[in-house]
Amino acid sequence: MQNFMDKDFLLNTETARVLYHEYAAKCPIIDYHCHISPKQIWDDLRYENITQVWLGGDHYKWRLMRCAGVDERYITGDASDYEKFCKWAEVLGKAVGNPLYHWSHLELQRFFGYYGALSAKTADEVWNIANAKLQSAGYSVRGLIAMSNVETICTTDDPVDTLEWHQKLLADASFKTSVLPAWRPDKAMNLEKPDYLAYLAKLADAAGMAIKTFADLKAALAKRMAYFAANNCCLSDHALNYVMYAPATEEAVEAIFAKRLAGGAVSAEEEAAFKYAFMTFCASRYKEMNWTMQLHYGCRRDNNLTQYAKLGPDTGYDCISNYAPSDQTAAFLGALEKAGSLPQTVLYSLNPNDNAAIDTICGCFQSSEAVSKIQHGSAWWFNDHFQGMTEQLTSLANLGYLAGFVGMLTDSRSFLSYPRHEYFRRILCRLLGEWVEDGRFPQDYDLLAEIVRGVSYDNAKKYFHFASK
Repeated sequence: MQNFMDKDFLLNTETARVLYHEYAAKCPIIDYHCHISPKQIWDDLRYENITQVWLGGDHYKWRLMRCAGVDERYITGDASDYEKFCKWAEVLGKAVGNPLYHWSHLELQRFFGYYGALSAKTADEVWNIANAKLQSAGYSVRGLIAMSNVETICTTDDPVDTLEWHQKLLADASFKTSVLPAWRPDKAMNLEKPDYLAYLAKLADAAGMAIKTFADLKAALAKRMAYFAANNCCLSDHALNYVMYAPATEEAVEAIFAKRLAGGAVSAEEEAAFKYAFMTFCASRYKEMNWTMQLHYGCRRDNNLTQYAKLGPDTGYDCISNYAPSDQTAAFLGALEKAGSLPQTVLYSLNPNDNAAIDTICGCFQSSEAVSKIQHGSAWWFNDHFQGMTEQLTSLANLGYLAGFVGMLTDSRSFLSYPRHEYFRRILCRLLGEWVEDGRFPQDYDLLAEIVRGVSYDNAKKYFHFASK
């Protein structure tokens, strides 16, 4: 029997152990999609206790605690930080098979030097160890990032953002990690939302121009894209229900936009036509600027309306959608390709049933412009566990080019989440090791090392055109 989460955790063959310890573990981290705050990095925030850094804002953990019947008072309510931590320890202690069990213990090992198992019995011990560490030198936000060997971070930023914290971090030579903005224009696209007109006023102010037509909206977005590009942005990101193909004439789209500006409601068909026009415009601009387009889809959000009214979005009430039509995704990319405006693109579906569809769609639009120009994004959100990562990697290997994959991201709001990259790398090395020792790939460590380093680090740096600070 293998020891609990020891140095060879998940590494079940000699080949896997060599690949991980000699190659994967030594690679810096490129976290090209996350939701952490650049202001908190600039402020070099310190946390008073482990609850603040571990449970604050982490809807993954909140969701698990609700599944275990924990009262909301101990999750997002007014219980003390100590009480919330003890409830989390009690739940985690029995969370067998859940990736949070592995992530949490990797974080305890890497940041706090604790190699035991967290449970109700050990809660006080871990509380005291972690809190003492958090008050010591090197345990500020910047210290946690440096401790994790993070070379590049891409945050998620709205077109109206000033990017002032990115500018300050760039100018700070003492901080070695590059913190780059990533363009997230969802609020400018989601014209069905009640607050859309209020948002357009903010965008108009940021762009320094009136927005009275769809042409104006595109011009304002183009101005803000140029500003983001001047501040080292090279990625976009879109959260979509699904990738849609709903072409309409320019006049029709202008009429839909005018209707919404006048305060009218739009139909589902009008919404689709507008969003298709919006996405087509954005993609063409990304192509011109040499940006990468990331498309996240397949999520049905805010399902618990009662709790949404109390807590708002991103609080643990989303689920996988089973509606992600691959014909529309392929048609959207095909239209961009025909127009010469298909940028580098990363496709992520929250539904693991879409793995094979994504890989076959990617294969239709590859070119010599980049290695794996169209990428199947890393197993995401409800899929970034052992089975989900293994299935995504296997599908990509079966139907595409695993050696060209840009690898893992955290998609996180936590500064302790970087061991997710370690978890991913261990799974990658385990899978490759099994294939080698099963006689399905030669034990050529030169080739294997190149693949492992590529997927762990090199591919992302080249694909996204990142430079070290």
